[in-house]
Amino acid sequence: MRVLLVSTYELGRQPFGLASPAAWLAAHGHQVDCADLSVETLPAAAARQAKLVAFYLPMHTATRLAVKAIEKIRSLNPEAHLCCYGLYAPLNEAYLRSLGVGTILGGEFEPGLVSLADCIVAQSGPIVSLERLQFLTPVRSALPPLGQYAQVRMNGSTKRAGYTEASRGCKHLCRHCPVVPVYQGKFRVVQHEIVMQDIRQQVAAGAQHITFGDPDFFNGPTHAIRIVEALHDEFPTLSYDATIKIEHLLQQHELLPRLKETGCLFVTSAVESTDDSVLRKLDKGHTRADFIDVVNRFQAEQLTLAPTFIAFTPWTTRDSYRDLLALLLELNLLEHVAPIQLALRLLITAGSRLLELDDIRAVTTGFDEPALLYRWKHSDPAVDELAGQALKLAGLKGSRREIFRKLWDLVAERPLPEDFDLMPRATIPYMDEPWYC
Repeated sequence: MRVLLVSTYELGRQPFGLASPAAWLAAHGHQVDCADLSVETLPAAAARQAKLVAFYLPMHTATRLAVKAIEKIRSLNPEAHLCCYGLYAPLNEAYLRSLGVGTILGGEFEPGLVSLADCIVAQSGPIVSLERLQFLTPVRSALPPLGQYAQVRMNGSTKRAGYTEASRGCKHLCRHCPVVPVYQGKFRVVQHEIVMQDIRQQVAAGAQHITFGDPDFFNGPTHAIRIVEALHDEFPTLSYDATIKIEHLLQQHELLPRLKETGCLFVTSAVESTDDSVLRKLDKGHTRADFIDVVNRFQAEQLTLAPTFIAFTPWTTRDSYRDLLALLLELNLLEHVAPIQLALRLLITAGSRLLELDDIRAVTTGFDEPALLYRWKHSDPAVDELAGQALKLAGLKGSRREIFRKLWDLVAERPLPEDFDLMPRATIPYMDEPWYC
């Protein structure tokens, strides 16, 4: 069968979520085309010829963008069976089915895609599968070359970046996280040799750096360290980055030197807030003091921490926003934080554990199906206005320090230090496409 796998957006990464199912489908005799609409146009010929078109939806933005792509496919090939798979597919099942999508797959989706391609019928299998899979080496030959994707910037130079996944799902139940409604506190590993084979083929294609896209790389710390040690042994000059919870970075602090020694350039960590009351609401598993502790440990190891935040929540105040900025200044983290991280607003998806909270239900104004989220208004309209101003500033051109100054001026009760512009500017590595959900 002719199958077209479509990705609309994944933070500038060459999508594992196309390469992995492409291998499974090809192994079962199917002809597979891949289209990554973030870097290329929809291949009309492949769209017309496909009997199955499957859209990979790993995040909110990707799902929003898929809506127009689904309409385009239906106009080009009204007979094709449409499938949506990935984290956001089951979260938005009803809406996607209203657009003409026949099959929804979440969790470990590869076997479901194979079964669907083998015999397209009305969906009879589970929407979400948490089956333990024996993965296959991803097939990346049908994807655009790595040079078309996000790169690592460091010291005025760039590194070509590859992308892989060593695990899926997460052990934790953070209230705001979209992984939770699908995986329910479970995680699944991609076998060590499969990860290494995927790294090898990307190095052969020119990768100088690898991003591990696991929701949390230290859900299985032994598995993670085994992989990065093998990576470093085989490719001593290859660098990498990963996403790890503050909680895990403290619990496994003895592993921080191993990250440094094996070529870790930076670790992204979803700090979300520096207000302990908000962290408890989000069920994050760490405190403000824990965050500061991790920052100090990273500085001692000369590792780069890239914290991310949800700056505006129903509990944000003008004072707490000012406190966030002041703490980043105090910890010398201005260059570590992409401006968009200081302007993001809490996203409440379908199935979110946030809806368990009375104070969240009190501020939501209903589910906006086309937007794929629950709308909410802050009890203080001035905070919503501040959020809008911050978002505009975060989108301006300029250095992180220049934009931080503008954000500071929105809420400042005191001026920045006189030597602010003379403070040492840490030269930190970062992806040239910002990380966000």
